[in-house]
Amino acid sequence: MADTAGVSLATASRVLNGSTRTVNAELSEHVREVAARLRYVSHGPAQALARATTSLVGLLVHDVNDPYFSAIAAGAMRVAREQDLLVMVANTYRDPALELDYITRLGAQRARAILVAGSPPVDPKLAGPLRERLLDYQQGGGRVVAIGDQGPEIDAVLPANVEGARAAALHLTALGHREIGMIAGPRGLVTIADRSEGFRRGLMESDGDPAGYEIEGDFTRDGGYDATRRLLAERPGMTAVFVMADVMAIGALAALREAGRRVPGDVSLVGFDDLPICADLVPALTSVRVDAEGMGEQAMRMVVAPAAEVEAEDEGRAVVHSATELIVRGSTGPAA
Repeated sequence: MADTAGVSLATASRVLNGSTRTVNAELSEHVREVAARLRYVSHGPAQALARATTSLVGLLVHDVNDPYFSAIAAGAMRVAREQDLLVMVANTYRDPALELDYITRLGAQRARAILVAGSPPVDPKLAGPLRERLLDYQQGGGRVVAIGDQGPEIDAVLPANVEGARAAALHLTALGHREIGMIAGPRGLVTIADRSEGFRRGLMESDGDPAGYEIEGDFTRDGGYDATRRLLAERPGMTAVFVMADVMAIGALAALREAGRRVPGDVSLVGFDDLPICADLVPALTSVRVDAEGMGEQAMRMVVAPAAEVEAEDEGRAVVHSATELIVRGSTGPAA
């Protein structure tokens, strides 16, 4: 029926099954007309069974050892405690097959909701099955909220990754840097694509025709260390490095010191996420602040909040935008 009406399964369900989520009047009328023409009747017993959920909320994270995801979990759990909900954290190791398996298991356990924290893959062949599995769970009466964009039918908290990376590029070029290295995480993730786009956009908006050199590394301290060593070998004349995650930037700082490069005297360094440890490094790390704990809180509040309390986009999808902010500390200075 949803295909005939030209709407998503989630939208059709909201109209026909009496959801509290808002769908505009014109679209609602269209869906009802198609349902009447097809003589579609909702299956009451199946809906009742699907809605017999528990107090369990599943939280899928890429790597619980990463402080970014730990902060998201902390924020989500704080709100869950207030609402008497039980959170089960599942570590997916960025494995799409494992994500699918966890969603199926949570559905079998009648979990009330699933929070998906982490970037979806860029490749639609990998992102598509995950999105469909989430929509199936949602159609069955479960609630889905993503931190990151999992598709137009799924409610989301969206960090301003493009804007944050752009601010980092503008900061470095304003300090006179023209040869700038960029250390990315795995390129198959939307978050990395967004941060790369934002950084390149900032370089293009800057005067003096700055050049950026991108290299890939794992989302770990050692990944940042190894990528920085490779970058120094390939671009020994660079005077600044932008690293797309603070956990990687810690390794980058160690590699620069080992190579005899002063920070920021020889090379300026910028991270992303603004983990608490950034202020305690020597020098303290300039970083793009992402309110990871706040995003976890907001995502969990969206699980229990009435639709009217959140911003609606697209076909009634709830979206909350989380701003980023460049925090300037001692690891950046004028180009030598």
